[in-house]
Amino acid sequence: MSNFIKKYPKALLLCACIAIAMVFTAAYQKKKPMGYHTGEELNTYRSMLEGDLPNQTSDMFIGSGKCAGCHGVDANGIANLDSEGNNVSPAENWRATMMANSSKDPFWRAKVAHETSVNPGHANELVNKCTSCHAPMGRFEAEHDGVEFFDMNTLNTDSLANDGVSCMACHSQQIEPVGNFFSGELHYNADTVWGPVFDIAPDDFPLFSSAMQSFVGVDPVPHEKFSKSETCAGCHSLVTNTADLEGNPTGDTFIEQATYHEWLNSTFNAQGTQEGECQGCHMPRLEEPVVVASGYLFLEDYPRKPFGQHFLVGGNSFMLELMKNRIGELGLTATETHFNTVIDRTIQNLQQNTADIEITPSEIDGDTARYTVKINNRAGHKFPSGYPSRRAYVEFIMTDANGNELFHSGALQPNFEVNGQDAIYEPHYDLINSEDQVQIYEMVMGDVNGNPTTVLERAHHMLKDNRLVPIGFSTTHAAYDSTMIVGPAANDPNFNWVNGVEGSGTDEIKFHIPVSGINGEVHVTARLMYQSVPPKWMEEMFAVDHEDINAFEEMYLEEGADPVQVAMDETNTTLVGVGQNDQFFQLGPNPTTTGQLRVNAGLDRILEVKIYDARGKLLVAYQPNQSQFMLRLPDSIGTYLVDIRTERGRRVEKVVRTA
Repeated sequence: MSNFIKKYPKALLLCACIAIAMVFTAAYQKKKPMGYHTGEELNTYRSMLEGDLPNQTSDMFIGSGKCAGCHGVDANGIANLDSEGNNVSPAENWRATMMANSSKDPFWRAKVAHETSVNPGHANELVNKCTSCHAPMGRFEAEHDGVEFFDMNTLNTDSLANDGVSCMACHSQQIEPVGNFFSGELHYNADTVWGPVFDIAPDDFPLFSSAMQSFVGVDPVPHEKFSKSETCAGCHSLVTNTADLEGNPTGDTFIEQATYHEWLNSTFNAQGTQEGECQGCHMPRLEEPVVVASGYLFLEDYPRKPFGQHFLVGGNSFMLELMKNRIGELGLTATETHFNTVIDRTIQNLQQNTADIEITPSEIDGDTARYTVKINNRAGHKFPSGYPSRRAYVEFIMTDANGNELFHSGALQPNFEVNGQDAIYEPHYDLINSEDQVQIYEMVMGDVNGNPTTVLERAHHMLKDNRLVPIGFSTTHAAYDSTMIVGPAANDPNFNWVNGVEGSGTDEIKFHIPVSGINGEVHVTARLMYQSVPPKWMEEMFAVDHEDINAFEEMYLEEGADPVQVAMDETNTTLVGVGQNDQFFQLGPNPTTTGQLRVNAGLDRILEVKIYDARGKLLVAYQPNQSQFMLRLPDSIGTYLVDIRTERGRRVEKVVRTA
């Protein structure tokens, strides 16, 4: 060996250098991104996974199909799975959500058509504003390219715009400004995507990020702010400019929604924990390691923990059902299975995370049974929140031992409207003692003349906002001017107040039910019901002739605006010794063969008479304003409820028409 060294010193030096280089190369290759497949195989494989998701790129954005190549289904069964083997891939969980379909949502398109039809002179500005949040990648790419106004015709042919609130619509927001800009004023990076901070050593992160840099050309950067509610603020607090009925700007503004500010005015904001952020409910975390991207063998050594699941569900199961039933017609990329999964999660969110309801029976006084219904808002914002069409209402039913209805407030009619709702809007109640009274939690917008409107640009001030506020909500909070309680609820001592302390996030309604002449056990049920697109909101829009509105109206009527039960409670009460109280009036004959009944109130005036069928549907109402009155039941044989109010009181009588 020594002779070899003396004879070939340069050769030995060369061998030594090669050996050293091989050692360093081997060490480096242990952490070099290695794929499961060749580059050609990987691209083919990813194209199959992308399905119908757009994989186009622009100067600013990348379609969700590109992201799904790694963050979708992993055919090898390694990435995007939890410890039990369930698919938790962001692309699959997201693609059937309202966020993913925000630009194809036929209700949204109909509403844009409504707004621009009412005020065609503002069409450019209106579409710019609406698409800022519903089609942000198309809208802001156009702005980047120097286009002043993004229009709906461009939207129809722009695959990135029709990617809705896609991956980069959230992840490529500039992280520093979020939480400071609202109403769709979004700011984007062209080459950076932001994500949450997770359990990986800082020295290893460049290796982790190299896969994304090599495949889609963007730099992933972790930031603690990305897991906070501020990232949602840009679209989930919206201020609109007001126009009068002739379309002239008034210089006023209106807060169309303030979900982010509602969250600020709650204890969820004050918690300082991840569970208190918007993501805590809408992107529930897996506290276990998850390999977040497929196709790179080395990523098995760098699982993410925690992992935010891209459920992104709210409460709009109605629109999800409508879209699921029209996937081909609407050009959607999600399958029926995807939609079913998201619908199930939405119903679960409504029923497990939104609100509770509780009935407390009280005393039976004279001919009246008393109950208190308490509703507790568990959401981190008002319920309902978001777009102002949404409403919740309380259904209260009393039945006898045979199941016959004795009282029914909030009965749903065949047209999916609530029985008893006033023609203009239903007031807020602290006490309900009549079937034509129903507690509806909603916001009602008023135009410059003080009349209700559903045209957002005509909204000038709030006529009513008694939506359930979150726990910790305060009228002295800095955000209260954006989240005000409007109408009688503001003076209701049981609305967000308990024992004189504000911030309960509850409402208590007293139900005083007339039970004159009724004895035995009665069953009482209280339900909190939710409608995201109720019929009354549709009337003004459906009066406008536009192809997008007409198309949605047909879908809407076919679907049927069924409400969702959010919460329910029930109790039994035994009525003993409840006598017939005849002091107000006399009614007879009962039963009647002719259908005619005479009401005699003696010296008092009969102020109002209402006749209901046995299901609680109002058939006819009178205002006699006299001491005696002859009424006639419908021709059909059966049981009816006659609700009579005199100067001295009110009573409901059950009457029977026989042959």
